[in-house]
Amino acid sequence: MSSRRIGRQRQSTRGRGVAHLVSDFGHELPPLLSPPARPADVDPFDTLVGRRGRTGQAAGWAAVPAPLAVYRMTSEQVGGVWPLIAGDGLPPGGALLGIDYLSGGAFSADPIGWTLSSVAGVTNPNMIFFGAPGRGKSGTVKMFALRQMAYGYRTLVLGDVKDEYEPLCRALQVRPHAVGHGLPARINPLDFGPLGNDWTRLPRAEARRRAAMVFSRWLLLIRGLVGSQHVPFGPTAETAVGQVLRDLTGYADGADRMREVTIPQLWQALRAPSDELVDACRYATRQHFLDETRPLRDALGALVTGHLAGLFDAPTTVSVDWRAPIQSLSLSRLDPLGDEAVGVALTCLNSWGRAMTQLAEPGDLRIVIRDECWKQMRLGTDAVKSLDADLRLSRNDGCIQVVIAHKPSDMWDCCTSR
Repeated sequence: MSSRRIGRQRQSTRGRGVAHLVSDFGHELPPLLSPPARPADVDPFDTLVGRRGRTGQAAGWAAVPAPLAVYRMTSEQVGGVWPLIAGDGLPPGGALLGIDYLSGGAFSADPIGWTLSSVAGVTNPNMIFFGAPGRGKSGTVKMFALRQMAYGYRTLVLGDVKDEYEPLCRALQVRPHAVGHGLPARINPLDFGPLGNDWTRLPRAEARRRAAMVFSRWLLLIRGLVGSQHVPFGPTAETAVGQVLRDLTGYADGADRMREVTIPQLWQALRAPSDELVDACRYATRQHFLDETRPLRDALGALVTGHLAGLFDAPTTVSVDWRAPIQSLSLSRLDPLGDEAVGVALTCLNSWGRAMTQLAEPGDLRIVIRDECWKQMRLGTDAVKSLDADLRLSRNDGCIQVVIAHKPSDMWDCCTSR
């Protein structure tokens, strides 16, 4: 077969295209557009980049590392800090709180048990509840406190701002103590508490130890109260206040029995300093003492003669029954005075509560609830330090400190707003 014949056969088997068919009827197909030009591939790694990034203006990495805190922890601790991670769950001990949404199992809370057993890396039994208003923070805390009573826990509510715990107290046959103007209840934040019991029979070393604990707590309280008035409390003011407190209690004179002190007495002693006080604080003259301590006196005077006058400046008249399942101190009558006044009252109550729970009997398990704590934290960093000091020894005291606030940024706002 010749090559020409083979070519005609291949052309006939290839068939006619659409363009030929359309042309038979006198039409032409529109010409095909040329495909877009394909960009040439660029090698992203054509040049080497050093540790500081590319060189040039407005290029490269930051010369200074970002000021971010780096935390390292084990997977066991992550499960405790971030409970939404699915894991083995917590042991079924303590108060039953609800159902775990992920596992469907019961969820219980036993902070002291967790601490003693080092469950999930827990080293402190304190609890912090965050949540927007009306989201059930107080309800959850009341449920926790009520169910922990079955395990021998007693509850102390240090500052019920909205009387949310009153129904629970009434149900347990306990009457809350209300603090407010026109009411008989008085709280002395400079109360000795159980540390002042049997002082005359204490060995000298034990008396010194207790005195150090009392004066340390008082100075921390005064620092928080003065700081709430926007007055710095430096080492000079601390020296003067410490010396006055030792003089007023009789500790500086070696007295066998410590005298009770109130904030008005401290204020009055700073207003009319004795020659011994001026000399002990190393001031040149009495007038020099008065000039240097004037901001301190004015800050304390605002507490003595201000909105809270008559509430926290007299010996304590509240008798707390520590054998009762729950005790509550209501501050709802102070709500019209504003958040700052309530925050100052919470600071006084917290220091007083710290004194009352500082010496617990063996096996005495307590839950201390500090509701609306953000009002205290907004008073400034000194008030936050006072609260922090109250929470640090919970592990040693066998006490669960419960702090209730709206959001974690409350703590940051208080440090940046002042």
